[in-house]
Amino acid sequence: MSEKPHGQKSAGDKGLTDYEAEGRAVRANMEKLRALRLAREAAEGAAAPPARAKAKKATAKPAKKEAPAKLSDWLANQQKGGFRT
Repeated sequence: MSEKPHGQKSAGDKGLTDYEAEGRAVRANMEKLRALRLAREAAEGAAAPPARAKAKKATAKPAKKEAPAKLSDWLANQQKGGFRT
């Protein structure tokens, strides 16, 4: 094991501190951009006129539902189409 004089850092320690410094810089930039975005959205929200409520459409009478197709009709159509030979 090699011992280093007091106060000297290894190359790995320097890499870690660079990594941590870069991470801090990225987070600071994200905080700044978030604050700017929130301020812009607040200004846009205050300047925008209030949205109108849409009028509800009158409900139409429900359409008559078709009766479900019968199995025998489906089978006949399959035979006519050549699917069941």
